[in-house]
Order: sequence, then C-alpha cells, then structure tokens
Amino acid sequence: MLFHLIASADQDTSAQTKRRRTMKQDCSEQEWKARVDLAAAYRLYALFGWDDLVFTHLSCRVPDEPGHFLINPYGQLFDEITASSLVKVDYHGRKVADSPFDVNPAGFSIHSAVHDGRSDAFCVMHAHSINGVAVSAQKEGLRPLSQQSLFVLSSLGYHNYEGVALHDEERPRLVRDLGPNMFMMLRNHGLLTVAGSVADAFLAMYIFEAACMIQVRALAGGPELVSVPQPIVAGMAAQAAQVTRGLGGALAWPGLLRRLDRVNPGYQR
Repeated sequence: MLFHLIASADQDTSAQTKRRRTMKQDCSEQEWKARVDLAAAYRLYALFGWDDLVFTHLSCRVPDEPGHFLINPYGQLFDEITASSLVKVDYHGRKVADSPFDVNPAGFSIHSAVHDGRSDAFCVMHAHSINGVAVSAQKEGLRPLSQQSLFVLSSLGYHNYEGVALHDEERPRLVRDLGPNMFMMLRNHGLLTVAGSVADAFLAMYIFEAACMIQVRALAGGPELVSVPQPIVAGMAAQAAQVTRGLGGALAWPGLLRRLDRVNPGYQR
C-alpha cells in the first residue's frame, strides 16, 4: 500500500514537472515574465494576509495575446500558486490553454469587465481584506486621515454592492464606476486596483489596504480626528510620482521578490 502511495506521488510530481517545462516552452518570454510576476503577487497576497483563502483574484493580460488574460486556478491557496499553474482565459471565461484547473465565475466577471473596459488595465487586483471591507461599509468611505489615504483619494472610484458578481448586467456599471481611476472601493465587498504592471497594481493595493487599516484604528481610538486639508489632497498625485522617482511599483518590487525568495520560494515554477 505504501509503495503504491509513493509511486502515485512520484507520478504526480513527474506530471507537474513535465507540465511546467511544457508551459514555459510554449510561452513567449513576455508571457512567462507576466506569469512569474503574477504568481509572485499571489504569494505576496498570502504573506500580507489579504488572500481570503481562495476567494479573491488577481489577473493580468497576456502581453502578446490580445483578449487573453491570466487568473488563479480556483481552489489553489495563494501561497502555492506558481507561474505554470495560472489559467489562461478569454473574455468569455473559456480556457485557451490546457489546464486541469477551473476559474471562479465571480472573479472572472469582475476582472474581465475591467480588462475589457480599460485598455490600460494590464493588471487588476481585488482584495477582501478585513480593513478594506470594514471601510467599504462606512458611509463616508475612505477619509483623508493619513498620507497613505491621500495617494488613494487622488484616483478613487466607488461601486455599490449588487450581490456576488455573477451577472453580466453589472459589468458596464463596474467599468463606469471605476472610470479612469487606479483605485476602486467596492461597497460592502472590498478593494480593487488597476495598473499598467503587476508591480504597480500591488503597490497600489498595499497603500489602499494600509490607508484602510489606519482609518479603522483611528476611528477606534477616539471621535476627534484631524483630516488633511483638501488643497493638499489635490496635489498628491504629482507628489506620489516624485516619491517613487517615477518608477512606481518597480521601486519596491525587486525587494518584495527577494523577501518572497527567502520565505516562500518556488513561484517561478
């Protein structure tokens, strides 16, 4: 019995290794880089505690295949996702490359709507983070209480909750409410960021969640809070570019990958 279990495990490992090799060989260099970055982002989500088991999603376009994007294999925990396990789908949710995994229809609905509606949306990240959901349930939404919040408020939209995102008729409203913004708060649901790279979308989510965490703690600490004056809020977009030296998320991304290599390597497989 033990022999059969060991043999079966060896066969599974061998099949996975073969699939990884085939996947990398079949991908363009640009697609493989996108896969590695997105797999890293999934593991970083788990590291920062934003993963909500398997029930949220990150996606990115396939760089050289218009109409195709990558999303997580539904059922895999975020800290075990790899470049080769990501599922390639089209805007109708159909798999366009062999994969033993399925995709979540609710995750597909939100992400495909944004990718389809925003030509600049290379990467879309969604989070059901505890602090993000808490602030999304507050009537005023995100308030200008911290430096982090100011970066978000300079490019923020809101979308009202319509239930689990399964219905096609919600798609145009999602795109309308996002508008040209980088950030969107999904009321009673969570956070969404959109960017031209995985690194930028991740940095945006980090700042968004940090702003929400600060607000939750500030509100818990007492009723008298000091808001940042509106003229300062209005100038934050330009200041953000200056702070990151024009590199955006690319400034922090190499360091995040080094951290991931230390604590949870293997996303490149």
